[in-house]
Amino acid sequence: MKKGIISLMAAAALGLAAQAHAADAQELAKSKNCLTCHMVDKKLVGPAFKDVAAKYKGDSGAVADLSKKVINGASGTWGPIPMPPNPVSQEEAKALVEWILAL
Repeated sequence: MKKGIISLMAAAALGLAAQAHAADAQELAKSKNCLTCHMVDKKLVGPAFKDVAAKYKGDSGAVADLSKKVINGASGTWGPIPMPPNPVSQEEAKALVEWILAL
């Protein structure tokens, strides 16, 4: 019985930690102006973050590749409008990409 309660408590703690991480990443996206061109569930200037997550689902190199695109900018993947380089650190880019891919 104790094992079940401990497992349940651990799962709840992990769930809360994941929610906190997601909230932090979403705030980071707001502060870095990502939401000027992107929305979570609708195309704006750039693709919806959920569309990005779907496109890269199962791609083991997606975090590294997309982090580079966030930092350096990119063009051609989602149409003719380029994404400019963004003023984020490697850690910030990784946190943003991990959040997007988890959607």
